[in-house]
Amino acid sequence: MENRQIKYLFSISMICTAVLSGSLLLSGCGNNAADELPLGEVNEAPPEVSEQTFPEESVLSETKESESEETEEDSIPIIETRKTVGGKIQSYLTGEWLDKDKAERRPIAVMIPNNAPAMPQYGLSKAAVIYEAPVEGRITRLMAVFENYDDLDHIGPIRSSRDYFVYVAMGYEAIYCNWGLARPYVEELLSRDTVQNISAAVVGIHNPSDEAFGRISRPGYATEFTGYLFIDGLEKAIKRQKYETNYDNDHVPPFTFVDDDFRAEYAEEKDAVSIYPGGRTANQGGYGVYNPYFEYNEKDHLYYRYQDGKRQMDEYDNSQLTVSNVVFQYCHGEVRDKKDYLAFGVHGEGKVLVFTNGKVIEGTWERYDGDATPAKFYDKNGDEIIFNQGKTWICNIWDEYEEFVEYQ
Repeated sequence: MENRQIKYLFSISMICTAVLSGSLLLSGCGNNAADELPLGEVNEAPPEVSEQTFPEESVLSETKESESEETEEDSIPIIETRKTVGGKIQSYLTGEWLDKDKAERRPIAVMIPNNAPAMPQYGLSKAAVIYEAPVEGRITRLMAVFENYDDLDHIGPIRSSRDYFVYVAMGYEAIYCNWGLARPYVEELLSRDTVQNISAAVVGIHNPSDEAFGRISRPGYATEFTGYLFIDGLEKAIKRQKYETNYDNDHVPPFTFVDDDFRAEYAEEKDAVSIYPGGRTANQGGYGVYNPYFEYNEKDHLYYRYQDGKRQMDEYDNSQLTVSNVVFQYCHGEVRDKKDYLAFGVHGEGKVLVFTNGKVIEGTWERYDGDATPAKFYDKNGDEIIFNQGKTWICNIWDEYEEFVEYQ
């Protein structure tokens, strides 16, 4: 693809270096009262933060296509070749500096329930990527992708597998962690040599890793919301299963990030500071029961997550979940059987909306190179969308329910 020509304007001087790089339908809340908010409204602003400044802060804007030769001033500074500095390199999942051993280690992808009776979850604020998709019952479930989890004792509660989550995890080269499964669609998949998983011992799991799981007492909670993944047991299970622990040589990063000290501002794109993946009314698209949404804070450039009229919190550190980028990835979906098990196409291509810096970029996602590579995101011109450094939340949007998506 042709590299996108993007011009950076600086308040002091103009300095730019770097260059742009460029199956099938798958078978397959316990907050304090003080956290409650009217649905669709934010009466309380996100926590105050000090102004974040960026040396020679840049403005990302599109330039007209030109047949003339590209100059340095027209190129975009992105993270390209990663170098070790002081024992750290830039993460493939966030673009931020991270200890080299953690950044080069394969992440774990953990299945976590997202319905009200399971709240609050533990450890989500440490995830680099959160993938959210509908499941039966027309609610959503989360798959949290962690590369930096060493400070956590446990993660969860942890729930059962659906095949489209497995295929997404494979694209990140992640070790997949689950407790339970939809047997007709997942049993054979989790038994493949190409899927490296840490799974609790239940019917349908043929390579269990029970040492990684345990229960925590939660008075008033159903049993299925008391199971957790324990990090010490996880490490023992990975070693016993003899799983490779580092990315392989064919690893494809899922995102392209803007380089240090710059921001991808997308000044010419539409503003989008309130984002509703399922709108604000009841519907059967997966997001219409608890009505999650994101609010952008221009002071810290983060999107704050709300659900069921409340701030979505992490029990680990009592923080509200925040990310730097939000993605709406539209996928074809179908109902498989009378149990309402769903299937989603997470290979191929489809529409995408990428929200970053308070803007929305319309484009497409593509994934044609097999299970071991992730989806990539492109703008309307076919150029790869540049993400701001930080965490990313990806919402799988069932395309049949596209009409309910809202942003403003």
